[in-house]
Amino acid sequence: MDYAALRDAVILITGGTGSFGNRVAARILEHRPREVRIFSRDEKKQWEMQRSYPHFRYFLGDVRNRHSLDAAMNAVDYVFHAAALKQVPTCETFPWEAVQTNVMGAQNLCDAARDAGVKVVVALSTDKAVKPINAMGISKAMMEKIVCSQNEFACKTIFSCVRYGNVMGSRGSVIPLFRKQIHEGKPLSITVPSMTRFLMTLDQSVDLVFKAMTTSVGGELYVRRAPASTVRNLARAVARLYSARGEAYPVVETGTRAGEKHHEVLVNEYELQRAIEDGEYFVVQPEYRRYRAAVHSFGEEYTSANTQQLENVEEIVALLKQMGDTESYI
Repeated sequence: MDYAALRDAVILITGGTGSFGNRVAARILEHRPREVRIFSRDEKKQWEMQRSYPHFRYFLGDVRNRHSLDAAMNAVDYVFHAAALKQVPTCETFPWEAVQTNVMGAQNLCDAARDAGVKVVVALSTDKAVKPINAMGISKAMMEKIVCSQNEFACKTIFSCVRYGNVMGSRGSVIPLFRKQIHEGKPLSITVPSMTRFLMTLDQSVDLVFKAMTTSVGGELYVRRAPASTVRNLARAVARLYSARGEAYPVVETGTRAGEKHHEVLVNEYELQRAIEDGEYFVVQPEYRRYRAAVHSFGEEYTSANTQQLENVEEIVALLKQMGDTESYI
């Protein structure tokens, strides 16, 4: 990918104090931008991030507030939109909060970026937006529709989305939870042993965003291929790597949580009909502008059940080692 555009550019990351924001900020610095701006509503996390990146500019605000976005967006070239409410149980309890941040916040973001003359906006989405069964997924599906619809009309800003499955080690994900449970001597809590989840590292998630930033012409949705494993095998791998007891570490089954799917779906059968394959990526073209013929038949989907399965625990351990630092609760 050509990262030359990042040199001497001004980049804004909304929700920038999270796992993705920290990792993408570190990667951006390799390409000598003029300025990196971090926009978030958590003063404490901004203070913590400033210790590692004191030369960034920090904007305290909320995507629900258009005025705070306008202040941060002035003279920005590229926007990575990671601000969201993403915890499924929380959004199930407070669905209106999810709507205000994930839906109305996305519209505010698009309006501010368009008015400021931003070159490219890439918004981060989730597998839960595909055939959504929970409030978080429904709100993120609407976020995708809002962002990808912008280039249906005359607009100089290029808008696109990326969609992730499980990002290993990200804040609030299961791997840091497993490590916390091991640290506290508690059994590993798994929902259903046969449940499958994609396994993508944070660096791969950053590569996906850069892919969208450098190749989008407007309205596309990008998905990266990734292997998957069962929750049980993932727990076994974490126990082998981080516990002295290895795979003998105790496990307790808790059952499926509210709004949780057995398998993750990253591209559904309707989207796959207008998706093209670009190396490791699927690029789902907007319905209002298809620029290349797709090759998939109706009925096909891309899921954590039909992707490459990591059944050997050693393979998962190797991927955990590639993962790097996690957002640990320890």
